[in-house]
Amino acid sequence: MKAILGLLFILATFTSCQAEPKNGKIKPDSKVMPEKTETIALGAGCYWCVEAIFQQLDGVVAVKSGFMGGHIPNPTYELVCTKTTGHIEVINVTYDPKVISTKTILKWFWKAHDPTDAGGQGGDRGPQYASAIFYTTDDQKKAAEESLKIAQQAFEQPIVTKLRKAEEFYLAPEDHQDFYFNNKKNGYCNAVINPKLDKLNLEK
Repeated sequence: MKAILGLLFILATFTSCQAEPKNGKIKPDSKVMPEKTETIALGAGCYWCVEAIFQQLDGVVAVKSGFMGGHIPNPTYELVCTKTTGHIEVINVTYDPKVISTKTILKWFWKAHDPTDAGGQGGDRGPQYASAIFYTTDDQKKAAEESLKIAQQAFEQPIVTKLRKAEEFYLAPEDHQDFYFNNKKNGYCNAVINPKLDKLNLEK
């Protein structure tokens, strides 16, 4: 119950300064990149769920699903699923800081999942579904630390999100990219992703 209240608090707190979702259908990754972009990797449970959220934010120019943080090079999806590689499912988010700030990216991150669950998210259990922010700059690190402190006020249980310097990003299989928007009739999409998008008032 506290987690639900916490989510409602975060939604209310962040509504006034969130980036607007893209209008209409989901736009593909931009073929013409802005002059300056930043990249941050976010782990918030199954990457299919998080990808479907961040693909819709104005200012986000590319979202790729993959793995980060493990100790085995070039891991396959199947190997990561054995829970022995140390990798976390993440989305690698490339964004235009002139349109959407790191602060706003992180506000959506806290809304996208329960950061107090150390075991995963919902029915997706295991270390590969850990909550994590992999920052690429000192400014991103500072923003993540400050954002975590604010989000913690909404929860009775401690936030377990790991703040780590970005490591090598390993791209997930091609059929895992843009998964939701290519597989809307999939049972997982209907049961898990659709309710998330409904809660966040995003496109389905």
